[in-house]
Amino acid sequence: MASARAQPTTCMALAEPLALDSGQVLHGVTVAYETYGTLAADRGNAILVPHALTGDQHLASPHPITGKPGWWHRMVGPGKPIDTSRFFVICANVVGGCMGSTGPASAAPDGAPFAMRFPVITIRDMVRSQVALLDRLGIARLHAVVGGSMGGMQALSLAANFPGRAARVLGIATSARHSAQNIAFHEVGRQAIMADPAWQGGEYYGSGRTPDKGLSVARMAAHITYLSEAGLTDKFGRRLQDRPDGSKGAKSFGFDADFQVESYLRHQGISFTDRFDANSYLYITRAMDYFDLAEEHGGRLANAFAGTDARFCVISFDTDWLYPTSESRSIVHALNAAAAPVSFVELSAPFGHDSFLLDVPALDRVVAGFLGQ
Repeated sequence: MASARAQPTTCMALAEPLALDSGQVLHGVTVAYETYGTLAADRGNAILVPHALTGDQHLASPHPITGKPGWWHRMVGPGKPIDTSRFFVICANVVGGCMGSTGPASAAPDGAPFAMRFPVITIRDMVRSQVALLDRLGIARLHAVVGGSMGGMQALSLAANFPGRAARVLGIATSARHSAQNIAFHEVGRQAIMADPAWQGGEYYGSGRTPDKGLSVARMAAHITYLSEAGLTDKFGRRLQDRPDGSKGAKSFGFDADFQVESYLRHQGISFTDRFDANSYLYITRAMDYFDLAEEHGGRLANAFAGTDARFCVISFDTDWLYPTSESRSIVHALNAAAAPVSFVELSAPFGHDSFLLDVPALDRVVAGFLGQ
């Protein structure tokens, strides 16, 4: 099956300052984005795909730093569920990110990097920047907004806060608010970063030292939550690593990576530091922690969707303990209470939360069917 051909990353300066939930205002905001496919003459075939926490705009194109395929290359392309021979697909790096959109590493008005002077952002702030991008592109109404995990939060936020901007809303492995457990995991990661002496209060830009050790630990802790116990057991079990000296499956009786799962997590952590900024990790995880659609709309989730004219589809996975099916059902119940048309399915997959990124044929069928309706 053919791969999607992306237009090179474009950095769009927003026309207006970006007002934030914190009460602060960001001036001169830039949003980095990629597009796939061709925009129809009536501009009615656009699909916005917001990314998850550790994603970026390289949705279906090779990543310029790692060289790996785009994070959803299996879902986006000609003839794929998000079919770029039919749809014009947009993916933007979130504000607060580190792949071209305005974030902590960007220059503040005084010319120095914002670092920790960057204002705290929310999911709704991210969505505001994406709606401003759509305005610059002349797209008044999306065929759909499709997102998994934090991308699903953005999809729900767009539907709630910008009604009429999307005809279809597809949320996958997501939630309408961040749970106490998930806030706790994020705090562990943030503390790991801030405990790294190289973090330097966030002022590490240009110092020659970056908090790679802390960011690596943060990634390791988070990555565990993306998997399932069954998946880890099947992939690694308690199998031991082969030793550098050639010995097979021998214990070191020390603190090297004896187990294969340890080696895997260390690799995930180290490789993450090559492509992600530690301060961006702090800001984006905080945005997720603050996310609570019900709180934003008078304490009742159904209020968030009152009067919507969009059709919704909500998908969960039976092994996802980060955003379990119960969280998806809460979204569906709220949509039902708001009399919004919604379909819901829990899919079976062994991969945990990461199932939305991996080979789950049933997911492909649901996504293609919903977008084609």
